[in-house]
Amino acid sequence: MNKVAELIEEFGRIYSGDPWYGPSMREVLTGISAAEAAVHPLPAAHSVWDLVLHMTGWTEEVARRVEGGEPSLPQAGDWPALPVVSAATWDAALAGLESAHERLLRALEGFPEERLSEMVGDARDLPLGTGVSFEGMLRGLVQHHAYHTGQIALLKKALKE
Repeated sequence: MNKVAELIEEFGRIYSGDPWYGPSMREVLTGISAAEAAVHPLPAAHSVWDLVLHMTGWTEEVARRVEGGEPSLPQAGDWPALPVVSAATWDAALAGLESAHERLLRALEGFPEERLSEMVGDARDLPLGTGVSFEGMLRGLVQHHAYHTGQIALLKKALKE
């Protein structure tokens, strides 16, 4: 299996499969209502909804880069504002995360393995996530998702207690 295929498999596991660290993103998000997703159960911490929008934005941005776009911040920003809280807007946020994930997988399916070593951007810019190889960026997004999925799991636990 080549590295691109491995990355596709890794993104599949982390989103809806059986990742090594524990529950997938989809599994962790199951059973959280719109009202719960918008709450800040821990002072100064992001809400579940904040995290979903943040992960969606960065997944879309990485997919756009893989498709040939120049690096920038996510279109809606790093931490987009929450919409009006309702079941419909929460469902739309979850659908947006799934759509971003599917877009990334489609982009990776056509990405040549030899391009994984190419640099994204000209210089290291931590907030922009540039100055690393495509492989580093993609593996970084996997790490980003694992980190924020863990945060969501803790917030969900706090919400349910």
